[in-house]
Amino acid sequence: MRDYYPPVEPYDSGLLDVGDGNEIYWETCGDPGGKPALFLHGGPGGGLLPDNRRFFDPAAYRIVLFDQRNCGRSLPYAGDPAVSLERNTTAHLVADIERLREHLGVERWLVFGGSWGTTLALAYAQAHPGRVSELVLRGVWLVRPSDEAWAFTPGGAAHLFPGEWAAFRDAIPAAEQDDLVAAYGRRITDPDPAVHLPAARAWMAWELSANTLLPMTPPDLGDALILAFARITHHYISNGGFLPGEGLLAGVDRIRHVPAVIVNGRYDVKTPPDQAWDLHRAWPEAELHIVEDAGHGGSEPGTRHLLIEATDRFRDAR
Repeated sequence: MRDYYPPVEPYDSGLLDVGDGNEIYWETCGDPGGKPALFLHGGPGGGLLPDNRRFFDPAAYRIVLFDQRNCGRSLPYAGDPAVSLERNTTAHLVADIERLREHLGVERWLVFGGSWGTTLALAYAQAHPGRVSELVLRGVWLVRPSDEAWAFTPGGAAHLFPGEWAAFRDAIPAAEQDDLVAAYGRRITDPDPAVHLPAARAWMAWELSANTLLPMTPPDLGDALILAFARITHHYISNGGFLPGEGLLAGVDRIRHVPAVIVNGRYDVKTPPDQAWDLHRAWPEAELHIVEDAGHGGSEPGTRHLLIEATDRFRDAR
């Protein structure tokens, strides 16, 4: 069973001006002359974690990571309720990736994404297929109306996490519970901390409730991070991921030639395996693995093993 590569620190980092008053934090690790690989974090709004660097052999890869707009160390930070998210859409993030690629002098790179990172990886690859050498995708999120209904209506994940769902639902008055996403949006965007902070905490608690197959102790997160995550995630969910009406499956022909590995936990409650299966049906050339003893987390042993196996397999391909 493959484990993470040892911890590695960046050899370079910076803030890149991407326009609209935004700067994105980026870092590079591993071998400066190695095969370029880009890691796309989840959320949206989740930001980077040190372990994200460890899916790649640092002796073979030039590992590039960045915090997407308004989260992590990127500026301005959405933990400030006065920061506008108007210029934070999927199209903006795809353009940011291209600007970062040009800034770093990368011709083509392997693109690795988890959860929301799969959505962004697919959107980027379909927009710039000539810049992607391979795709490694974990926990596929297509952001279709049915996928959103699974997460935010009583007929989906609520059946598996009834107590957590009740806490999420009942943080909103009964008269507004017919549209929880809209009700949370009114509160998360309210300028009053007495309104937006409880809503953001309840939103984050529901997001974290189904992350792994076996329960894990929730991380200790500060209010600013919780608010940034809740604001950005809600912003994307309430706008269909800012994806075209035909969705990501319609663009598969543009990337059919790109070698790809798709990994999804059998018991992934956040991005159930039907989404990975539907992507594979549209794109049978992509290699699909359903991990029988895993949920949503990229750190779960079976999932981590397959992801690192994929990056190891691709490291010598140019």
